[in-house]
Amino acid sequence: MFISSAFAQTAPAAAAGGDMQSSLMSMLPLVLMFVVLYFVMIRPQMKRQKEHRSMIEALAKGDEVATSGGLIGRVTKLGDSYVSVEVANGVEVQLQRSAVVQVLPKGTVK
Repeated sequence: MFISSAFAQTAPAAAAGGDMQSSLMSMLPLVLMFVVLYFVMIRPQMKRQKEHRSMIEALAKGDEVATSGGLIGRVTKLGDSYVSVEVANGVEVQLQRSAVVQVLPKGTVK
């Protein structure tokens, strides 16, 4: 009624030649967004995780550390998954290794 039958029948035939190119061009923005997302978010996060893992593995007795909870202290004992940190004279706290966020320079804790 609104579109004549002759015009409706010829429209798909005209678009069939450029259909492959059209589908590739419509996917291009999606692919570009994923590439940008990878270089802006995913890659730096993986690098940070790798650095944190190597820092945790390199912990040694006597290192001064800061934890994710804000505690600052000196490492007294090391276990496979736990670390004992002395936060004051005679006060030791046992933490998970992953809770250590930073190794501080020597002499920070008095």
